[in-house]
Amino acid sequence: MAKALMIQGTSSGAGKSFLVIALGRILKNSGFNVAPFKAQNMSLQSYITLDGGEIGLAQALQAKACRLEPEVHFNPILLKAEGKRGTQVIVHGKVYKTLKPADYYKETKKLWKYVKESLELLSQNYEILIIEGAGSPAEINLMDSEIVNMKVAEYLNANVLLVGDIDRGGVFASLYGTVKLLKFYKNTYSKLIKGYIINKFRGDVNILKPGIKKLEELIKKPCLGVLPYFENLYISEEDSLALPQRIEFFSQEKEIIKIVVLRLKYISNFHDFDPLRHEPDVELIYSLRKEDILNADIVIIPGSKKTVEDLNFLKALEIEKTLKQALEKGSEIIGICGGFQMLGEVIKDPQNVESSQKEIKALGFLEVETIFIPEKTTTQCYAYPLKFDFKEKLWGYEIHMGQTKGELNLFKIKRLATKEETLDGSKKGNVWGTYLHGIFNNDSFRRYIINKHRIKKGLKPLNFTYSYKEFQEKQIDIFAKEVKKYLKIDKIFNLIK
Repeated sequence: MAKALMIQGTSSGAGKSFLVIALGRILKNSGFNVAPFKAQNMSLQSYITLDGGEIGLAQALQAKACRLEPEVHFNPILLKAEGKRGTQVIVHGKVYKTLKPADYYKETKKLWKYVKESLELLSQNYEILIIEGAGSPAEINLMDSEIVNMKVAEYLNANVLLVGDIDRGGVFASLYGTVKLLKFYKNTYSKLIKGYIINKFRGDVNILKPGIKKLEELIKKPCLGVLPYFENLYISEEDSLALPQRIEFFSQEKEIIKIVVLRLKYISNFHDFDPLRHEPDVELIYSLRKEDILNADIVIIPGSKKTVEDLNFLKALEIEKTLKQALEKGSEIIGICGGFQMLGEVIKDPQNVESSQKEIKALGFLEVETIFIPEKTTTQCYAYPLKFDFKEKLWGYEIHMGQTKGELNLFKIKRLATKEETLDGSKKGNVWGTYLHGIFNNDSFRRYIINKHRIKKGLKPLNFTYSYKEFQEKQIDIFAKEVKKYLKIDKIFNLIK
């Protein structure tokens, strides 16, 4: 059986996902055969594995930190919120059912068997499991039905490190309260916690030392590190709340290509646009402001977990009119997945898969229509451009419930999971849309799109682009190296010997 080290947090956003990324790379670089695991993740940021399974993006990044190909057993249960309809439950990469919160917690005893299946398989194949909890382990109203925190730790007899976010304030109270509530509920739970880590500290660590000493006396657990607030590291966020708030207009720099991603209420897979953000001649913002849209060279409608509701939201803001004005000014409009569906003529939902509306008029920029069906398409793809002056093979992945018909003329695609060949996407003038997530991960294509706008503005095209894959690798390495400096890493390694 594999040794297990688990990272739990005093709250959501404490830094669990990032710490697992860092520790995964540290352990891998130290020669360990290590794999990540999170029993249950709630996120609209997802990734498709080679065999067509859907998992949380965070677990895909953690797998890459461990230098592994992502697989469904790293995240056996993925939850995708669907608003009033409930939550879509994905088990071992495939849709299980949609459940209301109360019904989900009644279902967890059944779901636990899938968690155990994944744990048993991973324990046989790896030396160490680096495990992420969810939210707080001390939600005493959910203790009897949770399957992601202490139930996993107890099952594996994992050593647990508790992470607290000092940037929010109240870190000592949250660490103390978590340990004491766990002890109150079940004494053996608190015994599994072997230490704590303070995250996102700004300032002189000496100021913390009296509090650290006192807390160690109170809870009988050592502090195993104080991590600073890392300002200039770029690893994809999982929560849309992390998207930067738009306060100012674009810079007046003429040599910058300006990109607006529409900030939908139910935006999903916004990591699609991270590769664009890091191009040296690009400024990318998330905004719904008319001024920003009209000032942009490229406007992108991203994916959405609630396409119809977000479409109604955009209509209420009269975004359709603004997009037409942007087109007249020469902007390019792009739709990805749900954004592609919105750019069509109509969306039909006869089985109420996503909403109570049977049919809704879409934005009408592309000659396609979408019908929602219960079956979900999840696959990695190769795409061969048909409508661009660019002919290199591209990579991407599909995650969608709808089927789109009409003027499909953008890509010929080959689905890797099924070997099926089909057509995807549509292009009409300066408007195009596709189901392919990850399309901007293709370095040459990304530069091709940017250079088109450089030429339009009278600028010389750049003949270089950075490798997004290498950029991600470098960021993980830098992050792991920095985290290691601030942890009592020898004591942490002793927990897995």
